[in-house]
Amino acid sequence: MPLREKAQLMTGSEIERTLVRLAHEIVEKTERVEDLALVGIRRRGVHLAERLARKVKEIASIAVPVGTLDIQLYRDDLSRDGGAKADGMPAVRPSQIAFPISDRDVILVDDVLFTGRSVRAAMEALFDHGRPRRVRLCALIDRGHRELPMEAAFVGKRVPTDARDVIEVKLLEEDPVEKVLLLEPETEESDSSRQGGAAKRSRVKG
Repeated sequence: MPLREKAQLMTGSEIERTLVRLAHEIVEKTERVEDLALVGIRRRGVHLAERLARKVKEIASIAVPVGTLDIQLYRDDLSRDGGAKADGMPAVRPSQIAFPISDRDVILVDDVLFTGRSVRAAMEALFDHGRPRRVRLCALIDRGHRELPMEAAFVGKRVPTDARDVIEVKLLEEDPVEKVLLLEPETEESDSSRQGGAAKRSRVKG
């Protein structure tokens, strides 16, 4: 179904300021930053994790390792998610965690927290690499509508949404512009409303 823009939730500068705040919160709520590791959930969670790691280093003067998780094989909602190849198997890229995570304080980073199923899959994928001492979640956007008991310790922005809405996060690492959009499905009612508004404006001009 076609989507149309409902609202712009964040500009590029607002995303940057939010990441600075989140990095400060992470440092303040972490007893030993030396034990910290950030693991981004593909795709945009990886870029957010890398940015957060740079900001944590600026704040605490400690280099924080960053890993990458591909969760496609661990999802239980692939048929709804649409993340499958033509042969019906999910398109998977290897996870990259080049450091031991056992006894680490790990923060999973994702762009949007929705039903909680991506986080569940990420937890399963993460524990295939070892047993962290603690795992927390950082999400740029929390849009609600949880189907599993998953909550983020660090949230950039909480946004009330309709279940059919879509949050689109655009980052310069992947996109020509940087912003966060709230999209909604196009409906016949919205089409007719816009056409009626255009016709009314046309009559006023005439």
